Amino acid sequence: MKLESKVQPPKIELYTREILTPREAAQYLSVHVRTIYRLAKKGEIPGRKVGGSWRFKKDALDEWLSGKTAMNPREKV
Repeated sequence: MKLESKVQPPKIELYTREILTPREAAQYLSVHVRTIYRLAKKGEIPGRKVGGSWRFKKDALDEWLSGKTAMNPREKV
């Protein structure tokens, strides 16, 4: 009797995702989720509201964290 192994789809790692929720961004940056919301509302972290919810591009967070790019005031939304 042959046992079939169950093939499970690969888990999507948090760090391979391009767009992050506030909770994922907080985990990625090792800060509290309230800090993410506060920084986003002040325009101090690159993010955008989509349908009333904040979303963050991982690449933009990496650049922001390294200090390579300055925020454009129009990107604060």
